[in-house]
Amino acid sequence: MDDVNAWLLTWGDNLWTWVVLPVVVLLGLYFTARSGVVQFRLIPEMFRTLTDRTPRTESGAPQSVSAFQAFTISAASRVGVGNIAGVGTAIAVGGPGAVFWMWLMAFVGGASSFIESSLAQLFKVRDKDGFRGGPAYYMERGLKARWLGIWFAVILIICFPFAFSSLQANTIAATVVATIGDGSPGWLPWVIGAAVAVLTALVVFGGVRRIASVTQLLVPVMALAYLLLGLIVVAVNIERVPEVFAQIFTQAFGFNEVVGAAFGYIVLTGVKRGMFSNEAGLGSAPNAGASAAVTHPVKQGLVQTLGVYFDTFLVCSITAFIILVSVPDLAGAQRGIDLTQGALVSTLGAWSSVALSVIIFLLAFSSILGNYYYGESNIEFINPAPWLLTGYRTLVVVAVLVGSVVGADLVWNFADGVMGLMALTNLIAIGLLSGVAFRLLKDYTQQRREGRDPVFTRDRLPEVTGISVWEDELSVTGPIDLPTRERQSRKHRDHLHAPAERS
Repeated sequence: MDDVNAWLLTWGDNLWTWVVLPVVVLLGLYFTARSGVVQFRLIPEMFRTLTDRTPRTESGAPQSVSAFQAFTISAASRVGVGNIAGVGTAIAVGGPGAVFWMWLMAFVGGASSFIESSLAQLFKVRDKDGFRGGPAYYMERGLKARWLGIWFAVILIICFPFAFSSLQANTIAATVVATIGDGSPGWLPWVIGAAVAVLTALVVFGGVRRIASVTQLLVPVMALAYLLLGLIVVAVNIERVPEVFAQIFTQAFGFNEVVGAAFGYIVLTGVKRGMFSNEAGLGSAPNAGASAAVTHPVKQGLVQTLGVYFDTFLVCSITAFIILVSVPDLAGAQRGIDLTQGALVSTLGAWSSVALSVIIFLLAFSSILGNYYYGESNIEFINPAPWLLTGYRTLVVVAVLVGSVVGADLVWNFADGVMGLMALTNLIAIGLLSGVAFRLLKDYTQQRREGRDPVFTRDRLPEVTGISVWEDELSVTGPIDLPTRERQSRKHRDHLHAPAERS
């Protein structure tokens, strides 16, 4: 088993180093340039569209989940153990400089996230709960390659709802056992796993709307709790903050590495752990983005880009500063959650370990729900038969239970390699379809310049086939919003004609 684990680790590192990393960086830079740095230029629009009113049906019910709920579903998956264990590992292995590359990757990856989620919205389809979509759907409908969509869907199902969710459950159990200490009974992980499995079943068997309702509550609570804990640690060690900033930027380029890491390994560690955490370009978040009811595909592209920033610049940065202000010497530091937990305890005392256990539970459980939804969307892409969905839900619950009690190293290394294949498949697809996303962005910005709340209908891109929804303005905005939209249009026309009439 050790040989298999070592082979998986080597295979995954080679895949990321020589294949995935160059594609991630080059495509991210290309998307940044072609979009006019959309991930920076339209930051105000990201916040504006996050709270957009959800289009409704004729009965007055929401057409699907809201833009904010889709944001929380994707954030639930993004903001998980990777933000604590992943950042801790990145810093232990690559030093403070790895944080810089995580930040830079988030900014560059923001453009990739915008492209993939805008495409997911464009090629989404209707189902009984509202909308669903994602990379598998735009591979089938945009690239006319259903086989590629099935390949991607299978990889995602293996990687997220099974491998990653079992790891999240494992982290919950390990954290609780560590908090109790040496006296914890051997059967405790089974009890914890059973409890998490039951909670998971109660949510996932309720469908996407119940998942959205739970994540809409959990994500803000866990983010605020973790932010508060981190701010307390930083405040206690405020005198070290300037030094930490200096370390992050100077050691990013290999100068004075405290752990002796080579420059290339610092970059690789920061990029890989950053992508694992924020999922930009990975192809997972678009599955949540496609579920939202919005009036223009670009709106959810912007919202999902904001999700990348929320994950990396806020949550990951909190972890980085908790560690770096509390642990001046990283030589021989433990990796993962142990490093973060040790940094908290050294500053705040034993009670912070219990607080972190609660936060980790919220982080990991919300990730299990987000991961589950990604798999559900792709199961329905392969075959929408109800019996298959029921079987999938059951297997996810079992994976959560089993994941709580098995060793994690082998699963981590396997999932890392599979994630590389998944990212590569998605990046190739969005690279080929990026021209469509740029036309969507042009349409959106043109409507905004005209003073309109952008609305997309498929006749605005008549040359693009495979679009299932976006039939007309009534179906996009919902009948309730039409009077308001007509008033806005009249106001806009009056504004355009006013200068000519005055002259």
